[in-house]
This record gives sequence, C-alpha cells and structure tokens, in this order.
Amino acid sequence: MLRVGLTGSIAVGKSFVCDVLRGVGVHVLDADQTARDVVAPGTKGLAGIVEAFDYEILRPDGSLDRSKMAKLVFTDEVKRKLLNSIVHPLVIEAQDRWIQEIELRDPSGIAVIDAALMIESGGYKRFDKLVVVWCRPEIQLARLMDRSGLDESEAQQRIAAQMPQDEKKRYADHLIDTSAGFDDTRRQTLKLVDELRSLNKREAPEDKKS
Repeated sequence: MLRVGLTGSIAVGKSFVCDVLRGVGVHVLDADQTARDVVAPGTKGLAGIVEAFDYEILRPDGSLDRSKMAKLVFTDEVKRKLLNSIVHPLVIEAQDRWIQEIELRDPSGIAVIDAALMIESGGYKRFDKLVVVWCRPEIQLARLMDRSGLDESEAQQRIAAQMPQDEKKRYADHLIDTSAGFDDTRRQTLKLVDELRSLNKREAPEDKKS
C-alpha cells in the first residue's frame, strides 16, 4: 500500500483536494477530525489540555472550546508549542492505527493522511510521498477572511503563525496549486491520482512496506 502525506497551510484548499481524492476511491483521513477525536470529552488528550491550560478552556458541556483555544495559541508561540506537544503524538497514534486498518482491507490501495502541520511535526517522514497544496498568498488571505470572518490583521496573524508556503513546497514530492479555482484543482488532483496509482503498481511486487 502506498502511504501519502498531504499538507498545506491554512485556507489553501486541502479539503477540496481531499474530496476529489475520496471521489475516485482513494482512502483519506482528515487530520482535523482526528485532532477533534483525540481531545473529545473523556480522552487523555483533553485531560492533558486542561492540565496545561486550566478549565477555562472548556465549554459548559465539558468539551474543548476550540475557538478560544485557537485565539490563545495563535497569539502565543509558547502556548502553541505546548498544545502541539499534547495533541500531535495522539494524532500520530490514531493515524498509524488507521493506516494499519486500511492496509488490512486494501493492501494495494492508496492511503492519504491530510494534516496541516505534518512538516512542522516531522510526521511527513513516515510517508512514501508528500503532497503540498498551496495557492498564491493574496488568495489564501482572501479565502481565510471570507471563511472565518476575520479581519485582515487577524488573518495575517494566523497565516504568519504557520510555516511559510514556499518553505513547505521545498519538502514536496508533488505540488497542487489551487489558485485558479475548483476545475483546475480537480484536474491537477486527478493527474496526481494517476501518477500515484502508476507508482503503486510499479512498487507493489516488491511489497517493501508490508
């Protein structure tokens, strides 16, 4: 099975790329959902966050107040690193379990993990190939402001808190530029799938990862 990491900065279009991949039969795990699962009420992850940040970070129902958490960590690098040190190991554990399950069900398939901080955490090293989704900076800024209701200063601050896009692109085996919109992004994504499937067929006899 081919293991593929997919990453990119905030508001560059990773979700759309993942939807296209799912639509053509590629197995995709959304790291955002995984990150929510590992900090759900009653989990070790949420207990660790409460210990580090206090109960004020919780909603009245006992779940994590993600909006409050985001505002807190995007303005404080020390707190952001502390949060990541709690959540990232749990996310990686969950991802590894998912990959094992997919490999048992579909040993000749393609499994894609979507994670925004895959390069920063070093998690990209576990994959056979790394795909970086990106777009022009002005488009990223406009998308983030539109979808999140942030003003330009707040949006710029969130973008600046992440690794620059140009740096992420240097790690990539494959690049998808979403700047031209949905149709062009779909075309690039389908081309990528063809390339990954061809690679998977060539490497399958070696069975080097099983």
